[in-house]
Amino acid sequence: MKTIGITGGVGAGKSAVLNYLKEKYDACILVADELAKELELPGGDCYEALREAFGDKILAADGQLDKKAFSQLIFSDEEMLKKANGIIHPAVKKEILARIKEEEEAGRGLFVLEAALLIEDGYKEILDELWYIYTDTEERFRRLEQSRGYSREKSMSIMRRQLSDIEFRKYCDFIIDNSGDVSETECQIDALLYNTSFS
Repeated sequence: MKTIGITGGVGAGKSAVLNYLKEKYDACILVADELAKELELPGGDCYEALREAFGDKILAADGQLDKKAFSQLIFSDEEMLKKANGIIHPAVKKEILARIKEEEEAGRGLFVLEAALLIEDGYKEILDELWYIYTDTEERFRRLEQSRGYSREKSMSIMRRQLSDIEFRKYCDFIIDNSGDVSETECQIDALLYNTSFS
């Protein structure tokens, strides 16, 4: 089984790449952010550890994690953020490794992981390839305004907190330029996977 990590800045169009890989290549798609949310639910691997570390003040009335209260707490204090990441990131990585093994045993040919912190969290060590989805900045501004209603200032503030184009290029094995038409992006993906044996 081939394993690929997909990364890139906000508004780069990673979802379109994932959808194409799923539809054309029957890839198992795993989005790390969605997995983290699953693990934070009651009964999930992170739930009790987060509750122990931060107390019931991070819980909503129904006992689930209060996303707003939790975000305000960890993003206002660097130490709190480190503590939360120290619980969530290892649990997510452990579950990703388990899912990779599961899909391989089931005979899946292609496993694709999308994660914002793919490079920072050391996923290069456990995946065959890292793909950087590049889109020029002006196009990203346009997409984020259109799809999410973000102002230029909001988009810029998010972009500043992410890796630079230079850093993405330095650590990734391949670059997909997603600035143009979707068919151009699909051709680049097909070229990268041409002659790949998914076994």
